[in-house]
Amino acid sequence: MRNEFEHEQLPQEEFERITIDSDQAERIEKPSLSFWQDAWLRLRKNKAAVVSVVVLLLFLILALIGPHLNGHAGDAQNLRHANLPPKIPGIEKMGIFDGVGNLAGKKVDLYEMKKVDEYYWFGTDGLGRDLFTRLWLGTQVSLFIAFVAAAIDMVIGVAYGGISGYYGGRTDDIMQRIVEILIGIPTLVVVILMIMIMDPGIMAIIIAISITGWIGMSRIVRAQTLKYKSQEFVLASRTLGSKDGKIITKHLLPNMLGIIIINTMFTIPNAIFFEAFLSFIGIGLQAPDASLGTLINDGYKVMEHQPYMLLFPALVISILMIAFNLIGDGLRDALDPKMKD
Repeated sequence: MRNEFEHEQLPQEEFERITIDSDQAERIEKPSLSFWQDAWLRLRKNKAAVVSVVVLLLFLILALIGPHLNGHAGDAQNLRHANLPPKIPGIEKMGIFDGVGNLAGKKVDLYEMKKVDEYYWFGTDGLGRDLFTRLWLGTQVSLFIAFVAAAIDMVIGVAYGGISGYYGGRTDDIMQRIVEILIGIPTLVVVILMIMIMDPGIMAIIIAISITGWIGMSRIVRAQTLKYKSQEFVLASRTLGSKDGKIITKHLLPNMLGIIIINTMFTIPNAIFFEAFLSFIGIGLQAPDASLGTLINDGYKVMEHQPYMLLFPALVISILMIAFNLIGDGLRDALDPKMKD
């Protein structure tokens, strides 16, 4: 009995034979990507890291041009303009940043009362200095200290850890005993001693942070060097007569570059926070120099009556810390070959 749902046979002319040239059979249509191109594509998929990069670039630009935007010098004092609240043109009509502050428990327009016809976007301190200008000058100083300290930590840490791990033996034993001694001394004690010996300032803080800051980097680089120096490509290079310097610079460092960059990105926010901490407790930068730490210290003293003095530098340092950490997380995922989509 024929099946009523029997399929109809398709006509032969509906089929066409497709032939592929043997030269094109194994052609790869998708372009090959280098390690860094592949890492960049993975980083772009991390929205938090991309937003953090944009925010960080914005803050870097503001740190450079911010002190010149409103026409007020960061060290110019005018006691008649002291303790003015924030006032921003245009936004003042919305009822915020309108120059209204507390005076004897009442809300009054301090600009009108003091007959000030200028705008101070973030207000002024007790000496009449513009806080907007001082905030970006302080951000500039804090970022400079952090970047320089991180660069010094990276150079010393990579060199120390690379030599220790590559040569091994007695050299490694002696170098690691030195590291263990430095780890046993609290970092804050070393920093305080160095600042007491040297005059307080930017250079003293950079040197103090760099004394023990490189230890973490050196231990990571040493571990990576021990891992890679026994690999086949290093053995092949040594067999071909390559010298130690070439093996380290041409074979070991490129393979460790990703983790070095990641560790450096986490070192920068630590340096920013440490500088702010030193300035906050009074052993960092000294007046009239400004940094995020000194501005937070000044704002903390008058937090009850003038909270805006603490608000803006605290926001900036918080955003910087979060941005650097998110970028570091994004780089760690992007540069790790095991983190595939």
